[in-house]
Amino acid sequence: MSYRQILLAVDLSEDSDAIGRRAAAIAAAFGANITLLHVVEFIPMDPSGEALMPPPVDLESELLASGRTRLAELAGRLGLRDSRQEIVLGGIKTEIVRVATEIGADLIVLGSHQRHGLALMLGSTERSLLSATPCDVLAVRVQGG
Repeated sequence: MSYRQILLAVDLSEDSDAIGRRAAAIAAAFGANITLLHVVEFIPMDPSGEALMPPPVDLESELLASGRTRLAELAGRLGLRDSRQEIVLGGIKTEIVRVATEIGADLIVLGSHQRHGLALMLGSTERSLLSATPCDVLAVRVQGG
């Protein structure tokens, strides 16, 4: 099997560089294109766990602008300046699946944090993507979590 379109989904944490290096190595080995994706998922919560009103539009714009800058910096560090870069506002799983379908991705690369206790029982983005995507998913193990 050969990969042609790789979607690199990052949260822009310190682990994004390591995950990106893995995706870049796979892309180089297969001569594949990479699309970098960062999803801004902003759901303000009050202390009781209830969702509050949607964020003001200017806050959303600031989060998107900041993400755009940080994603461009990551692309530069990875040598992927000419790759497509997407910053979107929405649900992480939904947007990863949407963009993967849109670009015809045959591989999604993302980070996998080690989970303990309740987080392990509730599941994860990586696990939920496996049943929702029409392509391979590579979850790169990272230390945080």
